[in-house]
Amino acid sequence: MGETIISVKSLVKTYKMGDVEVHALRGVNVDIVKEDFAAIMGKSGSGKSTFMNIIGCLDVPTKGQYLLDGVDVSSLSKDQLAALRNHKIGFVFQSFNLLSRTSALENVELPLLYNKKISSREMRTRSLNALEAVGLADRAHHFPNQLSGGEQQRVAIARSLVNDPVVILADEPTGNLDTRTSIDVMGIFQKLNQQGITIVIVTHETDIAAFTKRNITFRDGKIIRAIEVDKPRNAKEELANMPVLAEEEL
Repeated sequence: MGETIISVKSLVKTYKMGDVEVHALRGVNVDIVKEDFAAIMGKSGSGKSTFMNIIGCLDVPTKGQYLLDGVDVSSLSKDQLAALRNHKIGFVFQSFNLLSRTSALENVELPLLYNKKISSREMRTRSLNALEAVGLADRAHHFPNQLSGGEQQRVAIARSLVNDPVVILADEPTGNLDTRTSIDVMGIFQKLNQQGITIVIVTHETDIAAFTKRNITFRDGKIIRAIEVDKPRNAKEELANMPVLAEEEL
């Protein structure tokens, strides 16, 4: 077992809706180690989104303990959570969340704007390196409306990398993409994971989860299954074997 990046013990999250209590998480226990690539799965209402919000430091548990890279998140203030989130976590979203009037490079630079220790030159260098890591160095000065959906998601992945996080959290990262582009994006994640980056994705698609190393399934606020993927799908190989559609078929 490698170094533990995420450690969750007896995690409980309860919401109050008027006089009714909603038990979103009911005593969740799970560890995610360095260089893991895990898919969080489950139907709507299973607790997977609540779990993702807590490990992303966007919400706090009602009970239980959450350690992120050895830091006990459970007792942190909102400002401390924000600082930890910015330095330790890279986020990728289903809808890309790019600013439409800024270039790909400027979108990638955004998380670095909160780090006053980084010069503008270093900010530019790190952002260009992140774009290069996802194969988009030649699109640095393009705006989102000049990029395909897959390229926009690559920019979002580059943005998640730029702060050198301990973990990337991706929420339905292929939800708005076609099959070929989805496989391409999973190939980027596989490449980054092979380079040592820990990745956790939320997905309801079993075929997308098959690209990861581990599938963790939620139901009714609990983990009902956590299995190693015996032979993960290889995105690079699958893309090489996929026929290229003629333009009229697209």
